[in-house]
Amino acid sequence: MEMAKAEGSEMTLDQLPSALLATILIKLDISSVCSVASTCSAFKSCASHIFSFLPNFHLLDIAPTVDLVRPLLPPNPYLRILKVDCGRLDDSAIHLLVKPWLQELCLHNCSDFSGKLLSDIGNRCWDLRSLYLGSVAEKRGRSIHISDLEELLSGCSQLEALTLMFDVSLFLRHNFTRVWAMASEKITSLEIGYISSVTVTELLSPNLGSHQSLNPVQSCVLPNIRKLCLSVDYITDAMVGTISKGLVFLTHLDLRDAPLIEPRITFDLTNAGLQQINQHGRLKHLSLVRSQEYLVTSFRRVNDLGLLLMADKCANMESICLGGFCRVTDTGFKTILHSCSHLYKLKVSHGTQLTDLVFHDISATSLSLTHVSLRWCNLLTNHAVWSLASNKDLKILDLRDCRSLGDEGLRAIGVLARLKILLLDGSDITDMGLSFLRPRVIRSLNALSLRGCKRLTDKCISTLFDCSGQLELRELDLSNLPNLSDNGILMLARSQIRISELRMRQCPQIGDTSVMALASMLVDESQWHGSSLRLLDLYNCGGITQLSFRWLKKPYFPRLRWLGVTGCVNRDMVDALAKSRPLLHVVCHGEELGPEPYDSSDGLYMHDYGEVDEFEHWLLESDDEEMGDEGMGEPENNEPVP
Repeated sequence: MEMAKAEGSEMTLDQLPSALLATILIKLDISSVCSVASTCSAFKSCASHIFSFLPNFHLLDIAPTVDLVRPLLPPNPYLRILKVDCGRLDDSAIHLLVKPWLQELCLHNCSDFSGKLLSDIGNRCWDLRSLYLGSVAEKRGRSIHISDLEELLSGCSQLEALTLMFDVSLFLRHNFTRVWAMASEKITSLEIGYISSVTVTELLSPNLGSHQSLNPVQSCVLPNIRKLCLSVDYITDAMVGTISKGLVFLTHLDLRDAPLIEPRITFDLTNAGLQQINQHGRLKHLSLVRSQEYLVTSFRRVNDLGLLLMADKCANMESICLGGFCRVTDTGFKTILHSCSHLYKLKVSHGTQLTDLVFHDISATSLSLTHVSLRWCNLLTNHAVWSLASNKDLKILDLRDCRSLGDEGLRAIGVLARLKILLLDGSDITDMGLSFLRPRVIRSLNALSLRGCKRLTDKCISTLFDCSGQLELRELDLSNLPNLSDNGILMLARSQIRISELRMRQCPQIGDTSVMALASMLVDESQWHGSSLRLLDLYNCGGITQLSFRWLKKPYFPRLRWLGVTGCVNRDMVDALAKSRPLLHVVCHGEELGPEPYDSSDGLYMHDYGEVDEFEHWLLESDDEEMGDEGMGEPENNEPVP
């Protein structure tokens, strides 16, 4: 009888051993655990305990409040890697984030934290190997004292990689150098958000940072640095020379400046400075960029001779990025290509004298380029693209703002079957030209940007996507296309491409119909439910009215995390939307969306989004439901996005 009864009963998940469920869930990421937790009570109960065993915790897709973080980060001696967007956290969350067993800690957007974050990390995270801190104390009223930095550097004695993405120039130069002498000699990677070139020179000069300054052969602080990435006020000969001489093991050097005024010769980079690069012969990756963020300027004291002198020591270079070298001609750039036989990544921006001749005989070299970026190089034409297309292994091709690029260039690109990222902003291409990307290139692309290609119309959508087969495209930029209308977006929605990021800013003919079509878009009905979009930029689209905001509310766009709109459409509705979806970043002042803009990434800058993300649903479900014995509390739904 008991056997028959057992055979007649149905087995449910509640009858499975909790240890078995935990073994399954612990292999998933945070979003997946929360997604599974929303499916049934058994998984939901197990999820409340699983966070005590997870070795990795990544939560960078949203900026949680302290009420959300608290139940997700219980005491967990197994936790080794913690990555969190702290945009809505402050010092009150430090005790949740800073744990002694951590080996890697990555905290973004820490603007509401004070220097206490640094000191507490130094006092508690003794075994930390990698640390990333972004925007610390940038909010008014927050500050960092030099003693906080001292406790961080002296306490984290096992540190190997350190990234401080904030302005450290506020520290007194003398104390700053003294404090860095306490840093772990195990540090091999250092990145700083902003620091003055004078401070860098003093910091890395022999004897200045050492307690044993009487020793004439005393090396500089941080002697084992292999990767150095700095944003400074001015890239100077003195700084470049000090780095090249003092950092014997340096393999990766990335320097960027953004002058407020035109630099004098003593605060500038010249041919003499370039000659000092790679004195020890170990450098593999070099990036020297002068940004025009504040001033239209360039490295006016560097010409072809400087690159000729540098090329003599760069035979083993694998990656070179040069931005703002306006006096360098084809001769200088060509010398780099022919001297660096191992080069696979080439990036040049604002190369005002760079022409097609640089790449004329590139097929005769042994180069096998996989990443080429030639932004704001206005003299380049389709002939350069034909030459570059001889590199059949190209994966990333950035030709943004190359105004003379046309359909013949697309014909050349059409043979690059391994291309993953193609950026064509501002080029002179047409709908017909895009047909050259079919079928080979469009099937392999992960990201495509057509921003500002003003000759494109709705037909470009059907030209690209009216084909059979599964596409890998995840990021699409259609911004600033005056002839793109709702009809084009309707065709895009019908194509059922699993796009996660769609940018359509500054499109005057895009309106409510596009929003409704995207909200109703189904992608692979057997696996997906609703729109796959994680990012949608509608800033300054001419046809957006109050009707669109109804379709931007739940349950539409269930996976949306970033939204760009024009605040003046209806400020009250924008605020109401932000309150109703507290995990959604609503931006209404024209800022570029997303945590990682194109230019800040060294790789494919693609985000690995899970296929089913019910994270927001799991966190914000009704207050009547409980999360098992731990009693995971529910957040306040009316808390606005900062």
